[in-house]
Order: sequence, then structure tokens, then C-alpha cells
Amino acid sequence: MYDYPIVVMQTAVVTQHISSIMVFIAVFINLYQGSLAGHVLLWFSSILTVLGFVFWDILSLYLHAPERRIVRFNLIKGCVLFALLLFGLSPILRTLTEDTSSDTIWAMTVIFFCVNLAFHDYSTGNLTNIRFPGSVSLNAAILASVLLASQLDSNLSVFAFLAFALEWFGLFPISRRYLRRVSAAASMTMAVLLALVAAVMFMYISRVVALLHLSCTLFVTFGCPLWLIWVQRYKNEIHGPWDEARPIVHHYYN
Repeated sequence: MYDYPIVVMQTAVVTQHISSIMVFIAVFINLYQGSLAGHVLLWFSSILTVLGFVFWDILSLYLHAPERRIVRFNLIKGCVLFALLLFGLSPILRTLTEDTSSDTIWAMTVIFFCVNLAFHDYSTGNLTNIRFPGSVSLNAAILASVLLASQLDSNLSVFAFLAFALEWFGLFPISRRYLRRVSAAASMTMAVLLALVAAVMFMYISRVVALLHLSCTLFVTFGCPLWLIWVQRYKNEIHGPWDEARPIVHHYYN
């Protein structure tokens, strides 16, 4: 039987990812409308990457993660290589979908984000490596980001946006898994903060979307655990040859 408070705490990983997608979409809308400059986003991403790396390093030391130095070197090397690659490909990516209608791009973006949400790795066992189905989720998020970046009007904005996408969907989930391994309460606090940030960002874009997001977050956090506990009464326990053997003890009385 499930315990309601424990199930509520475990929903944090789901609401975190939903809110992170909403924050990412809000960043794109502000960048697309000109409310956010590309160089500002680039500086913000750089600072966030450094802070996130320090945070990850502290948590790795606290958890006694194996091969921490090797993982640290690989992360730094990967970030530098991806940054150089994105900088060189930004002009190409900006004109990637010139002959494609905007409606098609928006529809494909929604589909890719749905795939990202469905295949995201919600476990805490895999802290550093990205494996199936998490790799499918990451690839879907990057494809959606490339489609959105092709709608921007400058190479700097494309570079800043894709760098932010790699950080947001590649590195940020790893930090969230480390945080959840350390403390469930801290993970829930992160979920609340992300939900509030997403709601505040969308209040300036669409209040309806902001309210829908908050309603969805509350339903997932408090409604779905109640639903899960309620349907347990209809769960049937099936016995068969796969059950553990139980010795039959015969009592003989004289």
C-alpha cells in the first residue's frame, strides 16, 4: 500500500521536468519577440553553468561519487567542444527551416517535447550517464530546440539559445538527480521554485497558460497520488508458479 506523503514527494521529479520545459519555452518566446537579447541569455547561461558545475561537484563529493575527477574532466571537455561546434554551426542552423512553414515547425516542436516528457529518465539510479530511454528524451529536446532556434533572426541568438538548451536538457537534469539523491525535501523545494518561475514568466506572455501550468502542477503533485492510492483497491494479487515457494508444515497430534 502506498503512503500518500511519500508519493507526493516522489512527484517532484515529474513536476520539475514539466516546469523546466515551460521555462525553456518562455525563454524562447521572449527571445523570439525581442524582449530578451541574445548576449544576455548567453551571459546568464554561462553563469548558470558555472554555478551548476560547482553545485554538482559539491554534491558529488558529498555522495562519494566514483571517478569524480574523470567525470568532471569529461563534462568540461564536452561543454567546450559543444560550444565551439554550436558557434560554427549557428549560421547554418538559423537558416535550416527557411522553406518550412511556421505551423509545421510549431507542431513538430510540440511533438518532440511530448516525446521528451514521455521518455525522460525519472529515476535516481543513473547519475552521470545518459542511457535509453533518457537518450531518446534528450535527442527529442535537442531536435525541438534546433527547430525553435531556426526561427530566430541572428546567429548570436541561435548560439545562445542552443547553448542554453544543451545546459537545460543535458546538464540540469543530472543536477536534479543528484539533489534528489541527497534530499527529497530539497527536490520538492526545487520543484516548487521551478513551477513558480515558469508561472511568473508566463504571466507576462499568457495568464491562461500560467494558470493552466499551476493547475497541472497541483494536480500532478496532490491529485495523482490520491488517484493512485484510490485505484489500489481494485488491484488483484495473482498467484502462480512464479511465487516464492512456501513450505507446507503438517502438524500431527497423538
